[in-house]
Amino acid sequence: MALRLIVPWLWRNWVSGAAFMAASLLIVAPPVLQTANYPVVLLYLLSPAYMLHQVEEHAGDRFRTFINAIAFGGRLAMTPNDVLVINVGLVWAVNAAALYVGIFAEPGYALVAPYAMLVNAIGHLIMAGRFRRYNPGVVTGVVIFLPLSLAMLVSVSISNSVTIAQHVLGLAGALAIHILIAANAVRRIRVL
Repeated sequence: MALRLIVPWLWRNWVSGAAFMAASLLIVAPPVLQTANYPVVLLYLLSPAYMLHQVEEHAGDRFRTFINAIAFGGRLAMTPNDVLVINVGLVWAVNAAALYVGIFAEPGYALVAPYAMLVNAIGHLIMAGRFRRYNPGVVTGVVIFLPLSLAMLVSVSISNSVTIAQHVLGLAGALAIHILIAANAVRRIRVL
């Protein structure tokens, strides 16, 4: 019963919450910057960066509308629940877990988060090229995601003893996440 009340409320308010959370995380960033090493600082910045991206992408339900109307020809490939699970359940959890792993283990084991950000940005660029138009999220994908994810990947490689296996694992995890999201949309289309 409570879940049926919470989900619609969350669907209506999560993007606004993401904007406020991003601002809050950026406000407290200076003390984090002073106490952490550079790769951990970049891991920290992944969350507010993603939240800013989510505002561009999902304010007014723009990305889901774009995906359903343009990418899938008007068919319901992505539902509001998909958007919540992907963005709140998955993205926020992966970034939080990566931050904890980066702090308490080592940043090399947290590479799924910056690779997911990089894959997301490349996906937006591919969509922009394929459809020859703006897609919600492409601006922050290019302006924020590309430089931040690449800075994270380079900095962790330079400052830590990161192995090729850790890079491969991080990239494989990021690709798996995006493949599962796409497969879910394709599965829904086939079912319909």
